[in-house]
Amino acid sequence: MTDGHDGTAGTGRQLRVLGIGGSTRPDSSSEQALRIAVRAARECGADTELVTSRELMLPIYDTQTPDRSPEARALVDAVRRTDAVIISSPGYHGTMSGMIKNALDYLEDLRGEDRPYLDGVPVGCIAVAYGWQATVSTLQGLRVTVHALRGWPSPFGATVNAAECTFDGAGECSDATATEALRRVGHQVAGFATVHAQAEAFDAAS
Repeated sequence: MTDGHDGTAGTGRQLRVLGIGGSTRPDSSSEQALRIAVRAARECGADTELVTSRELMLPIYDTQTPDRSPEARALVDAVRRTDAVIISSPGYHGTMSGMIKNALDYLEDLRGEDRPYLDGVPVGCIAVAYGWQATVSTLQGLRVTVHALRGWPSPFGATVNAAECTFDGAGECSDATATEALRRVGHQVAGFATVHAQAEAFDAAS
């Protein structure tokens, strides 16, 4: 029996991890941080997907119409089929950016599904800001929103102080401690997704 380290969790299919994040600027610090965490999840055998930057510049979520842009439908579909999520937001005025919050608001479209919102989904949270105060409050805001969407925030959340580190052209962070924190988020999310998938497979076979 496989122990799931091959990314299948013994379920016969590859686990999926979705990364959501960044800012309106492609290759922003928050996007680069997300990519490090997602690469770590891929190292655990997960199939990974990214929705970043301009792909997240969606119309304000509107509860009064079912009309959705192609980008909004693509985001919701990606969340629908994933086993785990990693979210990385810049800290704007002490909390997550409006772009990231609006993207998460679109998960309301999953309310009537067999798995509503992020129900039971492991979610890694990453906050990037110029200063520790904003990183901490942004991380807390992400965790609160994930809880409200019924997701399971990973025990470890990563904060990156962009005033103290930089990302090079290859996407590597100059701060080894920050890199290790981001990788830990990816590893934890992949690990918890594996355990959750194994439990669901066991229940289905019982």
